Amino acid sequence: MVIDANPEKAREIARKYNISWDTSPDKVFGDPEIQVLSICTPTVTHADLAMRAIEHGKHVLVEKPMADSVEEAKSLIEAAKRHNVYLTVGFVERFNPAVLEAYKRIEQGQIGDVILVHAKRVSRRPERIGDVGVVKDLAIHDINIVDYLFKNNAVSVYATTGNIQHRYEDYANINIDYGNGRTAFIETNWLTPKRVRTLTITGTEGILNVEYTTQEISLETGETVTQPLLQYTEPLLAELQSFTDCVRNDTPPQITGEDGLRALQICEAALKSAETKRIVKMKEFLK
Repeated sequence: MVIDANPEKAREIARKYNISWDTSPDKVFGDPEIQVLSICTPTVTHADLAMRAIEHGKHVLVEKPMADSVEEAKSLIEAAKRHNVYLTVGFVERFNPAVLEAYKRIEQGQIGDVILVHAKRVSRRPERIGDVGVVKDLAIHDINIVDYLFKNNAVSVYATTGNIQHRYEDYANINIDYGNGRTAFIETNWLTPKRVRTLTITGTEGILNVEYTTQEISLETGETVTQPLLQYTEPLLAELQSFTDCVRNDTPPQITGEDGLRALQICEAALKSAETKRIVKMKEFLK
């Protein structure tokens, strides 16, 4: 079933896929045959809709950011455990073939120990975004990528942000310290005419360059540059298939609510840092 506040859009999609439609989410919450929901609504509505779905016993994929606040995100995680349902967050880049290939080569030790990750995600502001700024809309993708890569909690965050053409911040530069000399730098904005989505991972023995959009990857070492040929995959489709498989097989989702919570906490820390013009220590910030 498809639910959309715009009846014309809901009817159009329903006709295309030969499914039922409505404008009220109560229709899916109350349908015992519907087990899984994908929530792709404005950020400020995520927590309420996801909570109602969970309380009706539905497994939920909620788009990033999973909620408008850290407190709401924690409530969703607790509710999912209480109602024994799976909760996942829509970090689509985690299913990008180029990202998966980069993770694999890092695990194989092909670039040594990772010491620096630089992500660049810039473009014009999409018309549909109106309730969050560029940190929670764009940077959060790369925050989740590096958080998963370093496999432990961030130590501190320092960020600068500003708003030139929009109500919320429309550019941000974020430094995340993961300790032991490991750092991530995320550059993002809604101001650049050309759309750029890149990730550079520097290790002690080499560099991996990832192009998110074209799903290309290159590996640089002291002597060679290689570019593996990857089969193009639609990350959003892979994300949805992964979650429905987890529900069918009763196995934990690849991306958990806790993953979504950590990314949101770093976003909040970045915004706090920009506001105070100070480094935010995560242990103190999360007390």
